[in-house]
Amino acid sequence: MEVPGCTHLQLRANGVALHLAVMGEGPLVVLCHGFPGLWYSWRHQLPALAQAGYRAVALDMRGYGRSSRPAHSDAYAVDQLSADVLAVLAHFGADRAVLVGHDFGANLAWHMALYHAPRLRGVVALCVPYDMPLAGGSDVPPSQLYADIARQHFFHMHYYQAEGVAEQSTLGREREFLAKLFWALSADGDLLDWTAYPTQGTAYIDVLADPPAAPPWPWLDARDFDYYVREYLAAGPELAFAGGINGYRAMDRNWRLSRARAHAAVEIPALFVGGQEDPVVKLGSAAQFEHMRERVRDLRGMDLIPGAGHFVQQEQPAAVNARLLDFLASLD
Repeated sequence: MEVPGCTHLQLRANGVALHLAVMGEGPLVVLCHGFPGLWYSWRHQLPALAQAGYRAVALDMRGYGRSSRPAHSDAYAVDQLSADVLAVLAHFGADRAVLVGHDFGANLAWHMALYHAPRLRGVVALCVPYDMPLAGGSDVPPSQLYADIARQHFFHMHYYQAEGVAEQSTLGREREFLAKLFWALSADGDLLDWTAYPTQGTAYIDVLADPPAAPPWPWLDARDFDYYVREYLAAGPELAFAGGINGYRAMDRNWRLSRARAHAAVEIPALFVGGQEDPVVKLGSAAQFEHMRERVRDLRGMDLIPGAGHFVQQEQPAAVNARLLDFLASLD
């Protein structure tokens, strides 16, 4: 799928090839997706940023799309992902950039705000609040939290820790899995009650409701969805979800890498945007959001968008673009 005016390039850095989609000229804005995502998850933001006078660069993060898909989970830890972002800055000759991240990309944005602050003009995190315990902001290894939950019922973050299990569960069912995942986490979707499912013998695909119909949906048309399926399968079914699976398996390594600045204050300008109907946002308590307000010292917005679930930048692009452009203008 093409976004008119967008160019594509392959950047080789840190032992991997990174696919970049580039649009516009001006101050650099780097867009990092999560799971399930691609560079294409930013199709609505690329033109808006370019028109506003920015150079927007959306990555296929390592493990996704047309970028390399390393086999070992250590390759997906935040030190490696940070190096990828810094390689993008170097490629475009930028001393600093604004980093926008969604889901796993939001985790990366918060990490880089602490460890690479001089290289960032600001960060925007979509859907994952700062220092969220399940995303690594706990005082025990995340896998321990996941195992504690899994003693009661199925929990997908625990499920992904076992080597080979998740990979086998979606073989031949990649299209079904993506459709279920996109639907269940969207504003109109239905994430089933996980407490009804035992930890043993349950796959993530089992606890995702069937969509009432295949795309087109209001925010994802049939061609968009077909593109996602093709790009995930481009490296073969065995590696279709390598990025997402290894992103979960790298959580303990990320925790260890981040302990030196656990719960530290974020000093650079930041914006948080989530969907009001996002299950991830709903996992965050009022105390979690108050903690973010306290620890992110220059938080210029903490907005929940009505009518949006987890894929907020795709489900409500106009609202997200407006907040993003306002934030960027405040930096200028």
